[in-house]
Amino acid sequence: MAQLVKLQDYISRYQIDLARYPTQFIRLKKGQWERVKYQWQTGGDIGQWEHIEVEAEEVPIEKSRFSFLKKLLPNRAKEDEKNEDVESVDVSTELDEDYIPEEETTLHFEPNIVYNPQTVAELKHMFMDQFFHFQMKWASSTLREKSYVDPKFMRDTLLRSLLQTLPDSYLIFYRPILRLKKAPIELEIIILTPTECYIVKVLEEENQAVYIGGGERFWTKKVGKLDKKTLSPIIDLNRTETIVTRLFQEEGIEIPIRKVILSRNGYIDYPSTVYGLQFIDKRKFPQWMEQLKRSVSPMKHMQIRAAQAILKSAETTSFHRDIWHVEASKEQ
Repeated sequence: MAQLVKLQDYISRYQIDLARYPTQFIRLKKGQWERVKYQWQTGGDIGQWEHIEVEAEEVPIEKSRFSFLKKLLPNRAKEDEKNEDVESVDVSTELDEDYIPEEETTLHFEPNIVYNPQTVAELKHMFMDQFFHFQMKWASSTLREKSYVDPKFMRDTLLRSLLQTLPDSYLIFYRPILRLKKAPIELEIIILTPTECYIVKVLEEENQAVYIGGGERFWTKKVGKLDKKTLSPIIDLNRTETIVTRLFQEEGIEIPIRKVILSRNGYIDYPSTVYGLQFIDKRKFPQWMEQLKRSVSPMKHMQIRAAQAILKSAETTSFHRDIWHVEASKEQ
């Protein structure tokens, strides 16, 4: 699962310590998966969930402190073990992994049990869906602060797909809001792989729409028999590229920037080839995602520095947890 470093202007623990949290996230997820898988394979009398604090540095497998499923058949067959890992990416990185004491966490991992999976693949699917909700909390809170998450992001299928499909070593900025020259600016989606930076402009309006590229300022959108002029997506894409390039240059960061115009539910027809720009529509999306997720490279220093360069200018809107609890008490 890729890591959601920044979601719009929400508070991000990655802003506090980008050297710690990427590796910690990987270990946390891996530990929780091993616990769930162990309980499922042994088929003990598990009963109900015991909610516990999630400790990233303490993830014992043999003695689980919480429950995940109702009583299942013991000694599960191991024929599916080749697909059992949620992520096979090595948790080692090029970062300094000296131990840093973990702060007390305020998060719980609380899945909803909707069915009893019969295979490792089903178990993995359930785990990743439930962990996605935890990841949204992880990406919008710290020990002292939290941000209100718009429910639309919980239903955002592209966000879920990127996080659940791409490797652990990928860092995602999902339409981050930066403050530049005292003005907030929303950028396009930024995906930082260990070796490249992808800027993604999404075109997803009507299903089966056809986007035809043409002039510098306008494209044509065809929906059925209707034609409509629409602003060229390349304009927003180039704006984000210009900002990111400047931030990287200021910090001496050298990492290739790739631009992508993406439409999962439509088609893109562009008459010419543009250097450094990919057009990914409904026909190419599965192959593009498959290509991206093949990376097994660990996180790299240049990748972390690139993320830090963006986070330095990030806008943040959050509430102190004490204020949040006081407001919640008033509502009750």
